[in-house]
Amino acid sequence: MNNNRVTWLSPDDPPDSFPPVNVALREPDGLLAAGGNLSADRLLYAYRHGIFPWYDEGQPLLWWSPDPRCVFMPGDYHLSRRLRQELRHSTAEIRINSAFTRVIQACAEPRRSEQGTWITSDMIIAYEQLHQLGWAHSIEVWQSGELSGGLYGLAIGKAFFGESMFSDTSNASKIALLYMAQRLSAGEFEILDCQVNSSHLLGLGARIMPRSEFTLNLKTACDPATPFDNWPLIPLACSQLLLK
Repeated sequence: MNNNRVTWLSPDDPPDSFPPVNVALREPDGLLAAGGNLSADRLLYAYRHGIFPWYDEGQPLLWWSPDPRCVFMPGDYHLSRRLRQELRHSTAEIRINSAFTRVIQACAEPRRSEQGTWITSDMIIAYEQLHQLGWAHSIEVWQSGELSGGLYGLAIGKAFFGESMFSDTSNASKIALLYMAQRLSAGEFEILDCQVNSSHLLGLGARIMPRSEFTLNLKTACDPATPFDNWPLIPLACSQLLLK
């Protein structure tokens, strides 16, 4: 079913005012609603139901649920021979949540192939609040005491919703993603959402999943809908990822 209309949300509407995801537009793929706000309750409800915000500065707040979805399931990540060799000699380390704001700000920097960024100032404020509440997390790669790459996202129950990643040095974001993939394979998470597919993610082993299957997975993975707090308290040498 698709009604070719986008639902408008008022900031005063309750967090659960989204329409069913199966009425999202086919073109542009997954556009479901506009408006509302970026309150913590609305964002958490949205993610648990396969919806996320994505819009440019100056646009209305837009909400999406594309079909299909790009995800990693346990065992999907493909560790290339080149990255394995790099990790064997790496002196970098993984840290968790030590520089969340720096990570999201680095992810917000325009890419070479892009004119702007969808990580607006309002988005940064909203996800910083989610971080303070224990829902949003940064996985960071540090080299010689400097932040060199990483990713950030939300963890709800056993689902991790990846938002964006960046690299200032070769393969830093791949290493951060490998770390999360290993947590996935260890059973600490059941699904790692990457939202929209790309050749880069597919080359790392991500799969394409129908939205109906994705939302069914979320019903299990996000129950109970609690923050994930089982993160290491001390840095992990990136070379140790080869032993996982």
